[in-house]
Amino acid sequence: MSDTPPSPENINQLADYLTKVSRDRSTPNMRPKPAATLILLDHSGPVAKVLMGKRHAGHKFMPGKFVFPGGRIEASDRKMNVAGALSPIVEEKLNKRVQRPSSVRPRALALAAIRETFEETGILLGTKEYGAAIDPPPGPWAEFVGHGVLPNLENLHFIARAITPPRRPKRFDTAFFSMDATEIAHKIDGVVTADTELVELVWIPLAEARSLDLPPITGVVLKELDIRLEGGMRHELPVPFFYEVRKQWNREEL
Repeated sequence: MSDTPPSPENINQLADYLTKVSRDRSTPNMRPKPAATLILLDHSGPVAKVLMGKRHAGHKFMPGKFVFPGGRIEASDRKMNVAGALSPIVEEKLNKRVQRPSSVRPRALALAAIRETFEETGILLGTKEYGAAIDPPPGPWAEFVGHGVLPNLENLHFIARAITPPRRPKRFDTAFFSMDATEIAHKIDGVVTADTELVELVWIPLAEARSLDLPPITGVVLKELDIRLEGGMRHELPVPFFYEVRKQWNREEL
């Protein structure tokens, strides 16, 4: 089978593709951990570019793959102040098909995506208009606001959601967000090195990104992003939700 995922419209082929590439089922099943990732887009040139990071070859999880910055929610993400709130439409979609809907979970997912992008790339997304936050949570958020930046969630787009199949070594319930590069308020150089989690960052034309060595779901989400861009990136557009039941992949719309 080709490593290139079929178009999202071909749901039967897409489900077959995701099932066949989900190989390792040797681990006792565990509850997926909430996580978030960020697709950063640059529209300043004639074609849209996306930021991709290459994972360290020594990692057990997706070694050498090109991915979006991201990771799981941390406790500090539930406490961090923001300059602007999530769109109510985005918040509503993030609360669909979850056991305990709340205003905290969507906000924490969005902030996790911004924090992980900062930690992995040195890019701070937000605004300097309001100055630094007062009493930020210790750790990465304290460093983030130390540069005079407050995270801003107003222009964050919810692109897709995917749950890792059962019995995989690591399981995540991941929200895929997108934000325009014009939201970059500050950047720290030297964060990406040969010894860090991401060893390389590339801004690559969106049409070429699927030619990189990607995790299967990343290629699928890039195709979904194409559809969303064609629709004007409106919050009202349906958000695809991928999950597996009895070794069969499903694509639901939120």
